[in-house]
This record gives sequence, structure tokens and C-alpha cells, in this order.
Amino acid sequence: MLQNLFSVAFYNVENLFDTEDGKYTLDKDYTPRGKKKWGPYRYQIKLHKIGNALSKIGGDSCALPPLLIGLAEIENDQVLTDLICSEELKKMPFAYVHFNSPDERGMDTALLYRTDYFQVLESKPLPVTLFDKQGKRDFTRDILYVKGLFHGETMHIYINHWPSKRSGHEETKTKRNAVAQILQTSIKSIPEENPNILVMGDFNDNPTDESMATLTEPALFNPMLPLFKGGQGSSKFYGKWMLFDQILISKTLLINPKIRYQEANIFNAPFLMNPLGKFKGEPFRTYSGKYYLGGASDHFPVYLIFETSTVKKTTSPLTKNPV
Repeated sequence: MLQNLFSVAFYNVENLFDTEDGKYTLDKDYTPRGKKKWGPYRYQIKLHKIGNALSKIGGDSCALPPLLIGLAEIENDQVLTDLICSEELKKMPFAYVHFNSPDERGMDTALLYRTDYFQVLESKPLPVTLFDKQGKRDFTRDILYVKGLFHGETMHIYINHWPSKRSGHEETKTKRNAVAQILQTSIKSIPEENPNILVMGDFNDNPTDESMATLTEPALFNPMLPLFKGGQGSSKFYGKWMLFDQILISKTLLINPKIRYQEANIFNAPFLMNPLGKFKGEPFRTYSGKYYLGGASDHFPVYLIFETSTVKKTTSPLTKNPV
């Protein structure tokens, strides 16, 4: 392990709900009396497994767990607080940025960050306003934008969870293409001449799909593309490996001497895999329909490794949520 290497990760944690019935969200299934029988014990098991995964990402190369972690499918501030206070993460100075989004189930994105390495300068949700063919509003997740100081460099971070393929690829791809345009417009509005950018998320599209190709022109580079072309994936969709979970970077991070990209990986450790049956080797999910399996998530985390010329920490205060 080298002291000058660090990682940045993204993880779709598959329905990380607390056990309370939210007043404004469709989360009754994830309560002790709901269909999932989601009580404190199962909740704590899931927190432990996610915290354990996050604490080990990049451990074969980097001296520390990821310094920045994008999350998808988290319900609220409470689950984020419980996660960073879990046994596996509580000794590390993690804080988070999160905003409630219009998603009907209350599923949001968030950024975890080490307060000794990253200082938040600005954060906001980027609204995603979509409509179906009948003109009805599709209440989906916002894009989370965070600007901060990271290893002495200004960094622009976008956390995404795009509309799913549940009703079919062709029927839903226009929605993902529309979100890609919203994201691209925001990136083009950054006033810096050569900004450092991280774009991460569950895009519900592969690196070769139209929406992702839109993003990579002209300023972004997708280091996940070779992994996908090599047959690797972070989740299974109708029996095929998909790499919906991706981290893209600005081309400046290919040459920046302070923060320089090294490699991309999927964190598919055995303890995150289904151990038995026809789904052996796939992500070990928490539920299959109404049946509790007890796994961490139906996705593997993905991460990038960077080399830095400095290991200097920030002096920002430890706060759970600075916004």
C-alpha cells in the first residue's frame, strides 16, 4: 500500500431505509409491519455490511478507505448519520452532503467525505424535471452537486441516480438522455477554464449507451469503459452483467500533478457475493421480492484510484452536514 494513493468510490446501497413510516414518501413496505418486515435488527445488519464494504474498498492499494463516496438509494439524513456512526466507519471523520429529492419513495443520493481531506465550498440539488408520454410528471431523483477543496485543488462533484429501465430500455432511454443533457449543461456552466470534475452514479445505462457517450464529449473521460468491454459488471440485469455504476472524470485529472487518475475497479469482494445457487457470484442483495436474503446490496461498489503529490489534510471542522 502506498501513502500517495487514494480512492474515490460510488455505491448503490439498495433501499437503505430507516424503520419509520415517512409521512411524505411511499416507504410503508420498509417498516416492521410492512411487507418486508423491516425492523431494527435487519436495519443494523445492513448498516454493518455496507459500512464493512466501504471500509475495505481500495484496501489492497491505498492506505485509507475512500476519501469521497457517492451513494444512491438512501432515504434521509438519519440513515446517513447511522451509517457514518456504524462500528466500521465511526473512527474515521466522515461527514455527508444530502438534500431530499422529489422521488416518490424517498430514495436520494448523497456524498460522504473525509473532513480531514475535503472541504465543502458549495452544494445544491440540480432539479430533474421529466414527463412521460401522457404529460404526467415523473418524480425522479435530483442530481447532487458539490464543490469543494480536495488535496489543494477545486473539485466539482456530481452524484447521479438516473431513471431505471424497469419499463423497457427503448421506453425509458429518452429520460436518461434528457438527464444527461441537464448534467452536461451544468458542467458547461462551470466558470473555471479547466475544471476538475468527478461524475459518479447509477446511470441505469452502460458506458457504451447513448446517454453516456453524450457525457464524454468533449470534456469527460470514462475509465469504466474498458471494464465493461472486458465483460465486467457491477450488477446483473435479466441475467447479463451491466455496468450501470460508473465514475467519470474530467480529462484534467489525467494530467493533474496533484491529483492524477491511475485505475478503475469494481469492488466485488467475496463477502459481497451471493454464495450459493444459480446466482452464485452475483451481488448478494438484501431482498428478492418480499423475501429477505440478508445481503448488502444488489450492486457492487465501483471505485477509482488516484495518485497525489501531497497527503496534506484540510483543516475543515468535523460536521455531520454542512448545508
